[in-house]
Amino acid sequence: MKENQYLTFALGKGRLAGKTMELLEKIGITCEEMKDKSSRKLVFVNEELKLKFFLSKGPDVPTYVEYGAADIGVVGKDTLLEEGRQVYEVLDLGFGRCRMCVCGPERSRELLKHHEMIRVCSKYPNIAKEYFYNKKHQTVDIIKLNGSVELGPIVELGDVIVDIVETGSTLKENGLMVLEEICPLSARMIVNQVSMQMNADRIKPLIAKLKEELEKEK
Repeated sequence: MKENQYLTFALGKGRLAGKTMELLEKIGITCEEMKDKSSRKLVFVNEELKLKFFLSKGPDVPTYVEYGAADIGVVGKDTLLEEGRQVYEVLDLGFGRCRMCVCGPERSRELLKHHEMIRVCSKYPNIAKEYFYNKKHQTVDIIKLNGSVELGPIVELGDVIVDIVETGSTLKENGLMVLEEICPLSARMIVNQVSMQMNADRIKPLIAKLKEELEKEK
């Protein structure tokens, strides 16, 4: 490895980035520049450890990692499933736990049971398609929404939604419920496929240390 080569991290903005930096600090990786909330910088550097960090919208993280703009990324499993990028998923970081579910009013339960043709509203059309077409073998009409998908069944745009469920309180408030669970979700660490080979001497020990730390916290 060249002396001046940096290892670059792409982190999903918000809580995910904060939790990731807390975890990295426990294994001795810090970035003081990131603690300055007034900073308008886009890329933060730790010169001593030859590390760079940048924040991006969650759905972009796997893209940066696949194309090598970042060696390592941290992103929700929902984004990985939806984006389908060519990256190595190396670690379940355990935070940001929630579930991807099919939700709707009670009356939609029968439609799911009898594999009827239904309309599905979701921010995650690929996850919805994979679940209904390949796991349930049910033909559905998938409608992509970007905002509050709970509105879909309420205004009769769709019969059910496919969305992330944390506590379920928003569903309950809107007369909806979890009808089927698709999969559990949490934050994952991903690595660029070439970086894993070329920078194995730095990346593999880093993963091992994080694994050790996560085991301690269990």
